[in-house]
Amino acid sequence: MSQRDKQHLLDIRYLRMARIWAENSYCQRRKVGALVVKDKMIISDGYNGTPSGFENICEDETNVTKPYVLHAEANAITKLARSSNNSDGSTLYVTASPCLECAKLIIQSGIRRVVYGEEYRLADGIDLLRRANIEVKYINPDEHESE
Repeated sequence: MSQRDKQHLLDIRYLRMARIWAENSYCQRRKVGALVVKDKMIISDGYNGTPSGFENICEDETNVTKPYVLHAEANAITKLARSSNNSDGSTLYVTASPCLECAKLIIQSGIRRVVYGEEYRLADGIDLLRRANIEVKYINPDEHESE
């Protein structure tokens, strides 16, 4: 098996793990999970939700997401900032494509690859990542159930 094939299998597996991690989210409209992997080790994780110390309710009474809800990528990256780990050269696995604001955090954190499993309605985050020469890869994990 080639190195490229091995990496593809790892990408699928880590993306599946991010999907499982998304189940921790208290958000009702959409659950998103993220893992930061470096040298085949998960160095951080995150899912979308409210900041620490807030009630775990992501939507208001009209089912609109509250403006202070953090995205999974932002949670994973800020968790790294509180640890001794370094994200330079790492890969971010996220269940949904990053938005523009998360793309900025990804660029600044030194992450070099982003693998995502679901297209978002806006592509501006992905476009910005590509502009910053970050490798971006879309994989639909449902198409790779047997791998």
